[in-house]
Amino acid sequence: MTSAWDPDTYNRFREHRHQPFFDLLALVEPRPGMTIVDLGCGDGALTAELHRRLGAAATLGVDSAATMLARAAPLAAPSLHFQQADIAAFTPAQTVDLVFSNAALHWLGDHRALFARLTSFLRRGGQLAVQIPANHDHPSHRVAAALAERPPFRAALGGYTGHHNVLPPENYAALLHALGYERQHVRLQVYAHVLPSRADVVEWVRGTTLTAFQARLPADLFAAYVAAYRDALYGELPDQRPFFYPFKRLLLWAARST
Repeated sequence: MTSAWDPDTYNRFREHRHQPFFDLLALVEPRPGMTIVDLGCGDGALTAELHRRLGAAATLGVDSAATMLARAAPLAAPSLHFQQADIAAFTPAQTVDLVFSNAALHWLGDHRALFARLTSFLRRGGQLAVQIPANHDHPSHRVAAALAERPPFRAALGGYTGHHNVLPPENYAALLHALGYERQHVRLQVYAHVLPSRADVVEWVRGTTLTAFQARLPADLFAAYVAAYRDALYGELPDQRPFFYPFKRLLLWAARST
């Protein structure tokens, strides 16, 4: 299975997608000489911003998509590096001051085990800052999963219907407490996106959620999937211009004791 991430498609809604990053960054407590790992760094633009704003001593951005990292490469500097790796298996060479992840961990399963592993990356006093999309109950996501269960897509997808890994907010709060974090901030935030039309919702989802289906389907079958997705989604969304697209996200921050 190859990566289907396209930086241009993803960045079509750059302004909308970037705001949660800045909201998450605002939760981080800056400290002198921080070392940072950014999991799911994408094209590196926000990783560079994270590095700059925190005045970090060293930042490593990690992503599995070569297409994204090709965009990140020119941003590298003596204290800012990028690495291609599966974030589900990545482990830093040494503990760090901040594990940061913006819109990436929803692709990974077993968040209880995942957060325990991420905690092991942190030194004493270290911080964890994570933003997780939680819009799985919106028609834009429900339709994608339902369509994957229908022929001819079901057989080609081998039963894959999407990633459904996100826990309720209170479960993350309890998990962070159980992992021994001294302080925490957990909130569910609804981002109000005003798009030109409902057609833009299709393009939004093509840049993220549908990439997993694209990676698993032949090109002609994926084109048919997108066409069927558009028809099914239009059956659930009103034809309004502009179109209001609410998007829920979880913002999590926690600090270990010093």
